[in-house]
This record gives sequence, structure tokens and C-alpha cells, in this order.
Amino acid sequence: MAYKNTLQKGSTRIIIFKEKDAWFGVALEFNIVESGDDPREVMIMLDEAIRGYLKSAKKAGLRPYILNQKSDSEYETLWKLLESKKPIPSPIKIHSFGERNLAFV
Repeated sequence: MAYKNTLQKGSTRIIIFKEKDAWFGVALEFNIVESGDDPREVMIMLDEAIRGYLKSAKKAGLRPYILNQKSDSEYETLWKLLESKKPIPSPIKIHSFGERNLAFV
């Protein structure tokens, strides 16, 4: 089976959004979710979580499926809405979204 992400290369889809009073950052392929009071803080925490996740996966020599997880359906739905530029349901407020190359790790 061919995987999008391997221990050497790949990318993950990222969404930073606010829902009610909290900001959330999601790395979809890794099922990592961080939360905080500020979108920049959430982005930093998400980057650190991704780095730690990849470092641990490389150190343990884990198989690629760990880097290619099925994300939660609510995040997949949000990603599809963002890609298609359709309206985002209230009370969600988007700060940013896009693909993050894993080469930065």
C-alpha cells in the first residue's frame, strides 16, 4: 500500500480555528489537536506536537500508517468546506488552514 506520508517525507493538513471561546489547531493525518487562548499560541503548540510525534515515530521506526491516520469526520468536513470555499457554520471562525510540509521536522 502506498502512503502519502513516510518517515522521510510527506505533509499534513492543518486547520486553526476558533469555536466558542477557545482556539483549536488540528493536524488531520496525525489526529493531533491542540487548544489555547490565542491562534498563534495554538500554532506553536501544534508545531511542537507534530515535531514530537514525528521524532518519536522515527526513533521507534514505526510503520507509515501511524502518519496516515483517518481524521475525525468533523475535521474532514471542515477541511472540505474550506477547500471548496463554502460558508463555514457558525460559531466557527477560521484563522488559517493549509498543508504543512513535514520536511521542517
